This record gives sequence, C-alpha cells and structure tokens, in this order.
Amino acid sequence: MRDAKENRTDEARRARRRQTVLLSLVILLGLGSAAALNRWQEVRRPPADPALEEENLYVTGGAARRMSLSFNGLIADWYWMRSLQYVGRKVIKQGDKFTFNDLGALDMRLLYPLLDTATTLDPQFIAVYEYGAAVLPALNDEHAIKLLEKGIEHNPAEWRLYHHLGYIHWQRDDYQTAAAKYEAGARLPNAPAWMRAMSARMLAEGGSRGTAREIYQRMYDEADDETIRRMAELRLAQITSFEERDAIRKVLKEYQTRQGRCASDWREVAGALRAAGLKVDRNTGAPLDPADTPYLLFKDQCDVDLDPKSVVPYK
Repeated sequence: MRDAKENRTDEARRARRRQTVLLSLVILLGLGSAAALNRWQEVRRPPADPALEEENLYVTGGAARRMSLSFNGLIADWYWMRSLQYVGRKVIKQGDKFTFNDLGALDMRLLYPLLDTATTLDPQFIAVYEYGAAVLPALNDEHAIKLLEKGIEHNPAEWRLYHHLGYIHWQRDDYQTAAAKYEAGARLPNAPAWMRAMSARMLAEGGSRGTAREIYQRMYDEADDETIRRMAELRLAQITSFEERDAIRKVLKEYQTRQGRCASDWREVAGALRAAGLKVDRNTGAPLDPADTPYLLFKDQCDVDLDPKSVVPYK
C-alpha cells in the first residue's frame, strides 16, 4: 500500500517535471520566434519619415497644466529637460560639422511648443524664456517674440526679458521698436543704467558694429545660461573678425598700390599686418581670426575671407 502511494507521488513529480520542461521549451521557442520576427521587421521596415518623427506628440500647455495635479513645477522641469535633449540630439546628429549658424537648418519645429508648454506650467521659469530668446530667432523670430512677450506678461519686473526682446527687434532692423523695448525695460526699478543708454543708441546708430558689440557684450556679461553666453561670445568674435578683415583689406590695398599687383603670399604683407595690430602666424605669416584659424588670401582679388573651418560665424 505504501509502495503504491510512493509510486503515485514519484509519477506526479515526473509529470510536473515534464510539464516544466515542456513549458520552458515553449517559452524559449516563443522568445526566439519573437526575436526573429523583430529582426525581420527591422530589416524590411521602410525609412522613417522625418515629418512623422517631428510630429507634435505633446499635449498643449493648458491641457498639461490641468493634468499636472498641482505638480506644475515638476512637469515644467520635465518639458525643459526635453527641450534641451531635443536640441542636443539635433546638434549631435550634425557632428563636428555643426556651428551656431546651423541652428536654422536643424528642423527643430517642436522646440517652441516644448518651451511654450514649460512656461505655461511655470510662468516664472525665467531660464526657459532666456533660452528661447537665444535659440528661437534662428528658427522663427515671431515665436521668439511671442515667448518673450508671454514672459514679460507674467514677469513684468524682469528687465532682462526686455533686453532680449529689444535684441530680437534689433536683429530684424526694427530699431524704433527695439529702442521702445529697451526704454520700457529701463523704467523698471532694478534695471541697470545702460538699458536707457541702449535705447538712445538704437535710435542714433542702430545698425552700427559698435551697437552690436555692446548688445552682445551686455548679453554675455548678464547671462546665466551657458548657451546664451556661447552665442554672445561667437557674435563678439564675428564683430572682431569684421573689423580685422577691414584692416587686412587696407593692408592688401596698400601693397597693391605700391607693388602694382596683389600679394601672392601672406609673408609679403606679414610685417604690415603686425604693424596694424593683427595676430599673425609666425610660420606662414597668415593673419589669425579670433578663433586662431588663419584667414584665407584671395591673391587674384587682393581680398581676404574667413576659412569655412573656423568656428567664427560667417554671417
């Protein structure tokens, strides 16, 4: 009797073991089939449509605010981080070829909705407004103006937002509006004195290099965001390069007048370039731009230009 019971127990154990082995085989076979199917789909999948990849998958700012359940600040941070990642992925995709001038070619149509949503969730998120002021004008200056006007509406005491807004109107050659924005910002209790001076300068010499240099220098000095500082730094280098190229052209023209021909090598005018206060490569005699990249000599035209490899913005 006891032996029969033990036999039945052993048989049950063996049956459960067979079921376990069989189930394991089924699971392994299923996983293998799923992996093979996924591989087959990946190989045969058509190329991704860039338009679909850029489809706006995010809810509107108002809807996000209603759905955030009092966690507005936290969700705003999330949208802010998504904005930075979005731009970062675009830049990384460009690789070493990317320069600040290429922002407009990156097809970043989701950037404004992301920034707008972040500021709807947290209207006092000043860093988002300032970041948008630096990046959006290269994509859509109307979006940049709209975002900054929203920032001023919710943060009327932030003079820096008036500074950025005036800068964007200055970029559009609308010196009257730019002056008005600087003047409005200058009336704020905590605004620096140079805001009023900038307003006057816009009306007097809005398109001058001196005005441009002062705008970018102020932007560099006042910025907390590294992106804004880098943009201002590059634009200051660009202005310096404009001035250097004017000085180099003068040297080349004087050489042509004396010799009756254009200089065929930088060494022929290296001494005159140094005398004009320009930085010159000691080996080649070539003048160096603000990024220490040699300028290009067009010897048949008695002219000079930036090397396309330079990080100094061309325009």
